[in-house]
Amino acid sequence: MARAESRRVTCTFVLDRTRFQPWPGPEIGGVHVSSAPEVTKTVWTDADFDQMNWHDNEVHATALEPALPEPGRLLLDIDTIQWVPPPAPSRLLSFWICPATLVFDPASDLTTDIDLQGWAFSLSLDSVRRTGPDEHGFFEWALEGDRFAIGLSARGFTQYLRRAPVHSPRQALSAGERGGFSFDCQGYAL
Repeated sequence: MARAESRRVTCTFVLDRTRFQPWPGPEIGGVHVSSAPEVTKTVWTDADFDQMNWHDNEVHATALEPALPEPGRLLLDIDTIQWVPPPAPSRLLSFWICPATLVFDPASDLTTDIDLQGWAFSLSLDSVRRTGPDEHGFFEWALEGDRFAIGLSARGFTQYLRRAPVHSPRQALSAGERGGFSFDCQGYAL
């Protein structure tokens, strides 16, 4: 079996782990890390759905916002992550992380199934799926993760990247690292 060539890679931050760019990144403290990712935009919508990936995105907080006479909005405070492949021979991944607000608006028909009995209060998304739209332009959305599921009906979503990417050895930032909890609906300035 031929030995695979090892090389350093830098990833493009487009919420899609399959879009790695092959060029060298810097070393910090003698350890290679990918250079800061290129952020092409800080506000994403359902028009971008096919380019997005929420796998392993930590959910820090959720909010239900009434908006009478409509049912309201569902807001999630999440960490969007971009996986960074390790330099050979290491097998330790690292991550570029942006705190973000994911908003489904207008939203209705909310269902939840959360079972954290015996587990830490930690929710991590595996996927976001949609079906539809129906005759009124609403999609059925399914947000699924380990030990939880959220279902709702909404015309679409907007996701706001609130801060520039931070490099981390962990898949989520602490509340202190991300500036606490927030449902701010504004992307940071590029």
